[in-house]
Amino acid sequence: MKRLRFLVSLITQENDFQLEQAADAQEAARRLGVDIETIYAGNDAITQSTQILRAIQAPPETRPDAIVFEPAGGTAFPQVARAAVSAGIGWVVLNREANYLAELRRSSRVPVFSVTSDHVAIGKIQAQQYAALLPKGGSVLYIQGPSESSAAKDRTAGMQKSLPPNIQITLLRGQWTEESAHKSVASWLKLNLLHRVSIDLIGSQNDVMAVGARKAFEEVTNFEDRERWLRLPFTGVDGLPQTGQSWVKAGTLKATVVVPPNTGQALTMLTEAINKSSAVPERTFTVAASMPAIDKLSR
Repeated sequence: MKRLRFLVSLITQENDFQLEQAADAQEAARRLGVDIETIYAGNDAITQSTQILRAIQAPPETRPDAIVFEPAGGTAFPQVARAAVSAGIGWVVLNREANYLAELRRSSRVPVFSVTSDHVAIGKIQAQQYAALLPKGGSVLYIQGPSESSAAKDRTAGMQKSLPPNIQITLLRGQWTEESAHKSVASWLKLNLLHRVSIDLIGSQNDVMAVGARKAFEEVTNFEDRERWLRLPFTGVDGLPQTGQSWVKAGTLKATVVVPPNTGQALTMLTEAINKSSAVPERTFTVAASMPAIDKLSR
């Protein structure tokens, strides 16, 4: 039987969840006996589409059997997807809604599907955490992911839909990286220094942005203000063992949402679909959970 080859395209190397996605893919490839090439888009959608098109247009003997990718921008590349399927290359979208999949699946002879975290559910868990940590209400400084990211939009929508009315949100923007959140919070602090805005919790759509926000507050020069900011609860999302989970255990973060990586699951589904000619569902969700559990946060 031919040894399968897959291309795994991820967003950036500057994010712990993306690195965990890469590690999950490597472990799955070893277990499944398939070859993978992992590439990164540097947080740029044009770079990513160019990289993937280059693989699709390569000579037949060097083309991958399927492409697994997590979109760097606001689109899941429908035109690129059609080019891949036309070339006989399977197509898997990670962590993104892609409305064109149903159409592609009707005419495709190769596997076409998505594996995604339920980002609306993640946002709802964040709202539950805020309600548990602020039982009397308050204000949250909330750091979102990129404006073009559907994951960021869905997490915000889920959070806002489930948030108690006595909790107010101030929104800032980041790029899924520690550095971007540090810059965003530092700029916000400069603008709001004279107003002494009341904030009761720092929430972030991933753990590394929460840490970047914390570092910005550590740079506040006034001792009393700095200590006041750093006493607030900081929360994030991703909950990886070596970062988010360890930061919660160390007290750097008060809580996180544990989101399992899904590249390994996607590669397993692909391999079985190709080797056994088995059908796969159009969309598969992974399940996230609060750490600590909501009832423990309430106590």
